[in-house]
Amino acid sequence: MGRMIMKTRKQKLVFRKKILAISVLLAIGSAYAEDDDVTKLTKNESSVSVGAGGVSGDSKSKSIFTQYNGLRNNDANLLLDIDVTRLNDATGLWTKIEGRNLGLDDRDLNFSQTKQGDWKYFLEYNEITHHDIRTINTGMQGAGSTAPIIKSLTAPGLGADLNLQLRREAATVGGEKWISPNLLFEVSFKDEDKKGARLSGVGITCGFTRYPCGNGVNASGAALLLPEPVDYNTKQIDAKLNYSGDKFLLSGGYYGSYFTNSNGSMTPALSGGLYAPNGTTALAPTANLTNYLTAPIALSPNNQAQQFYVSGNYAFTPTTHSNFKYAYTHATQNDSFGSMGLSGGPAGIGDLGGVMNTNLLQFGLTSRPTAKLNVVANLRYEDKNDSTPQSAYNVLSGSSPLQQYSNGYSNSSTKINGKLEAAYQLPNHYRATVGIDYATVQRAAPPSLTSPAATDMGLAVGGLRENTREASYRAELRKVLSDTLNGAVGVVHSQRTGDSWTLYNATGTLPSSMLDRNRNKVKLSAEWVPISKLSLQFNFEDGKDTYTGPAQVGLSDTKMYLAAIDATYVLSENWKLTGYLNQSDQTQDISHFSIQSQLEDVNTSVSLGVVGKQSSRLDVGGNLSYMNDSNRYNVSSAGLPDVTYRVTTLKLFGKYALQNNGDVRVDFVHQNASFNEWTWGNNGTPFTYSDNTTVTMQPNQNVNYLGASYIYKFR
Repeated sequence: MGRMIMKTRKQKLVFRKKILAISVLLAIGSAYAEDDDVTKLTKNESSVSVGAGGVSGDSKSKSIFTQYNGLRNNDANLLLDIDVTRLNDATGLWTKIEGRNLGLDDRDLNFSQTKQGDWKYFLEYNEITHHDIRTINTGMQGAGSTAPIIKSLTAPGLGADLNLQLRREAATVGGEKWISPNLLFEVSFKDEDKKGARLSGVGITCGFTRYPCGNGVNASGAALLLPEPVDYNTKQIDAKLNYSGDKFLLSGGYYGSYFTNSNGSMTPALSGGLYAPNGTTALAPTANLTNYLTAPIALSPNNQAQQFYVSGNYAFTPTTHSNFKYAYTHATQNDSFGSMGLSGGPAGIGDLGGVMNTNLLQFGLTSRPTAKLNVVANLRYEDKNDSTPQSAYNVLSGSSPLQQYSNGYSNSSTKINGKLEAAYQLPNHYRATVGIDYATVQRAAPPSLTSPAATDMGLAVGGLRENTREASYRAELRKVLSDTLNGAVGVVHSQRTGDSWTLYNATGTLPSSMLDRNRNKVKLSAEWVPISKLSLQFNFEDGKDTYTGPAQVGLSDTKMYLAAIDATYVLSENWKLTGYLNQSDQTQDISHFSIQSQLEDVNTSVSLGVVGKQSSRLDVGGNLSYMNDSNRYNVSSAGLPDVTYRVTTLKLFGKYALQNNGDVRVDFVHQNASFNEWTWGNNGTPFTYSDNTTVTMQPNQNVNYLGASYIYKFR
């Protein structure tokens, strides 16, 4: 079997989650809350909104703003929303149709009919496309396919531009039926396709003696960008039966997930030579290096999981209630190596034969034995049994004789979590809460130091631990200080220990989840209404974790700090101001013998908004926000620059009632975004792959969005 090289998906997207959150917030929508569903049903009101909107600039200058909201490809876009609610008075049948962003590629469409207390069915269609914020310039042929051909550029920037995207499309059908006044059956089925390509690659440093790629300049190795082809299908089935009685609620059901990947592997081809890291020295790769770079790369295999569960709660008395759950999950991964395009596996083994069986049991109890005392207890037990056969998959050759290494480590584990909490109402409006949490993890025994897997384990981790235990103690004191001021202070202390380590590599990094850890944290909060029109909320948190282990490498300390203020000011009956100011700081102290580093993430965000009624017909509002996120790399042996992401956003809207059933709405958004990341380039020079492929992004982006819609309301 060709070596199943693990995909090296790009981990350098240090702000991916943050940018995702910002993009979601910038998706064009209502700037104020609409009536909730209950009110809409009561009013039996419907509406249709039709308009157009567009974003300034080309795809590169608006890549951050448009990565999720469907505004990337076109200068002008159709804005279409529908919300129809109809009641048949004769039959009591509710019909509801909801459509959002129907003219864009992040559209949602829902249809449902309900006969209250009898039955309901629904149909849903959702889609969303993620456009990568970066542009690839490459000479590669078939990028994003399972058989890309690597052709080197004579110099960086002389290839074709490529923008990757991932598109999700999902359809869901479901319903519910009241079999009796106490018995409800619910079922749903979801089918989702995900297609496109995303950043990934393959590379090797040939200085490692197990991979002797060549001599001289060839010994430095190579790195190639190979976009991962994505063609996934996921099917989900959820069915349950619910029983409700006077004191007893019970739900039992089945959940199934079935994942299929149409692409089993990616097999790249290398046409011509490569370049040394300086980007100008042409190389003729050795046979060993070529064989490594063009070996089949295993993609996500087909897998499935099925769960049967029962859950519910029981009221022993009016003041004592319990909740419980039992779930059994059977997950398998037995995709055929041959069907995935892989060969040469261990003798007699045609697939991984992956099996994971999980038993989950949970029981909770809440009780109010007296008017002033409330007690909460909870116990959770989870047992994962990994029955995957252990076999030798990697056959590595080098200057030493042929050796075999097996994965040799089971993922079986047993976790027990317990919680006990008591809250008591003290005199003078004090309320005290104390609690203890306990967690233990029993893992499969690590491979012995004399086993064939020990050498491979030493390449991955410094050591493993079979058992860890953690106890956490917390306390909170809350007080109503006056009619306009109340606050709380809380503290947490926890300590994690465990049994002895099995050390494979004295200089290797140990898993942080297994290290001994001391945690201390304090939290302060307050709510203040100094005048009837002004309300303020304050939050402050400060914490530190200290890690210790048998090796003086890896994670040693982490610290966190958070301060936040939220404010609301009512200017008048028709106008209101809102605002917030948040700052957080998270650090990680990491050591590797003589190299010390402190990784720090500092985030500051501020916002000011106003909404109001200019007249009986005109509603207006706006919001100005700023966010600055900085990743700082304080490394003793190298001066790495900060990675920063800054975004300033101004959003304005106005809605004018032309008539009783017709409104015109206008939205305007201006965004200035700055993203400086040395991981892809520094001082204007992009990182260059061995074929002179580059990945770039316009670091400073200014965009304007303008949208206008007509909203027609009817009953």
